[in-house]
Amino acid sequence: MKKIALSGLLLSLLTACASQTTKPVAPVTPAADASATTGKPGTAASAEVDPLDDPKTGLTYRSLYYALDVDVIQDADKPLVAAHAKYLSTHPARNVRLEGNADERGSNEYNLALAQRRADGVKKLLLLGGAKEGQLTSVSYGEEKPRNTNHDEDGWAENRRTDLNYAK
Repeated sequence: MKKIALSGLLLSLLTACASQTTKPVAPVTPAADASATTGKPGTAASAEVDPLDDPKTGLTYRSLYYALDVDVIQDADKPLVAAHAKYLSTHPARNVRLEGNADERGSNEYNLALAQRRADGVKKLLLLGGAKEGQLTSVSYGEEKPRNTNHDEDGWAENRRTDLNYAK
């Protein structure tokens, strides 16, 4: 019963939130052949766009960011996680690897543990939102895969994240 109530709450937060504060991992590219999506007679059959590639769904945002030494998902990011949970619950063949990351400050052991807690926190919220255990894998990269190599607050802020990496 708690799962259903929390899922409903997360989904209502998703619809109430009009903006996202996270950054997209990769740019969305337009379809190479526009006729494939027109559905007009004499053109290629109409192709359904995967919601993961549709910027209108918000699912193109696949990174969550954290404050220093924090592993709790920000309230502003919970609708994004809820949207991914809903997508996974309606697409049971899709799998996602949750990649926890940390900035370079702190010991290697600490950063690996912190990044794992970040990835596991996203996993827990995805499960509460309807995703299945078999769809999710969480890994920790600690400080080993920085997105930004600058040694300043802006660089570190980009590196404190969990990425949702969908299998092709």
